[in-house]
Amino acid sequence: MAIGVCAVTSAFAQQPGTSTWRCGNSYSDRPCAGGTTVKVDDARSDDDRQAADEATRRNAKLADRLERTRLSEEKQAHQRDQRAAQDAQRAALAQRRLEAQERLEKARATKLAAEPRKATASYGERPGSKPGEEGGAKKKRRKPAASDAG
Repeated sequence: MAIGVCAVTSAFAQQPGTSTWRCGNSYSDRPCAGGTTVKVDDARSDDDRQAADEATRRNAKLADRLERTRLSEEKQAHQRDQRAAQDAQRAALAQRRLEAQERLEKARATKLAAEPRKATASYGERPGSKPGEEGGAKKKRRKPAASDAG
């Protein structure tokens, strides 16, 4: 007998004329406190339902294609940003190296300017000769000319 009651109860619950209740933000097939009944019968024809289903499938395919396009564009933008960041890092490193080189050259110039300068060669001295030595180039001796008499 209990099985028969369950079968009859489930048959009534499955009927198209059963009520649907809106309870706050959710829907139920059982009444609730403060709930209201909602009409949920689909009055569309089979052709209308099929057209709506086809439109839904078409929109889903379009949404998938748009998502793939968006993801591809986001990936490309991310790669561009990564390359730009790497270029900026390389430029910053090159700038630091250049500044270090300039500081080194400036330090060398300052050091050279601070060192006492050696005396320059005076007029008439040979290059490479020590100051105070006899100036001028060494003269070459000529070989005596052979006499034509003979």
